[in-house]
Amino acid sequence: MADYGRRDEKSKIEGEPTEMSKTMIKKTPEPRNGVDTPALLGTIDAVGAHPELAKFQFRATNRWQKGTHSRTSIQSFHGAGGEHQHEKEFVYDGDHPAVLVGRDQGPTPVEFLLHALASCLTAGIGNIAAARGVTLYEVESTVEGDIDLQGILGLSDEVRNGYQSIRVNFKIKGDAPAEKLEQIVEQSRKRSAVFDALTNGTPITITVNAG
Repeated sequence: MADYGRRDEKSKIEGEPTEMSKTMIKKTPEPRNGVDTPALLGTIDAVGAHPELAKFQFRATNRWQKGTHSRTSIQSFHGAGGEHQHEKEFVYDGDHPAVLVGRDQGPTPVEFLLHALASCLTAGIGNIAAARGVTLYEVESTVEGDIDLQGILGLSDEVRNGYQSIRVNFKIKGDAPAEKLEQIVEQSRKRSAVFDALTNGTPITITVNAG
């Protein structure tokens, strides 16, 4: 033990890190999986110190085109204490397929819901893996939703209008054990805004300006 002590003292004199100091030095996070990890952790710290920065409002504007076809544009949002613009306006068309009396000019709204869930979970996986120092090689998910249209068509009051069940299956590869990769997916589920909105419900207000 005394010998270790002498080596530590010598290290202090020569300016070298001691065994104890080595264990105390935290490795600086590096960008990983396309995520700016230092910026991510810095954002978390900033919001922790100023919770009001966490308040966001996202917006979408939808316009009817013809039949069941409509077009949604997304450009601005509020958050982190101010107004922001996306780098470009995003435009999405929604429609029904021909079998549902549409012109199939875009995915159905319920298919967009599956996309929203998948992309939210996947974004979380990318961030969480980066924060935990895990390099991802592949992340792929298949999302399926079962729906009975008797509700929408007004044929049954006992059948709900929305999905009766949704299943998400992930295929994930990275430089970590399978158990750790599964934990990353689970943590993403716990922190997913879309998963929360779907499973816990969100109050929705509809106003009408007719004329």
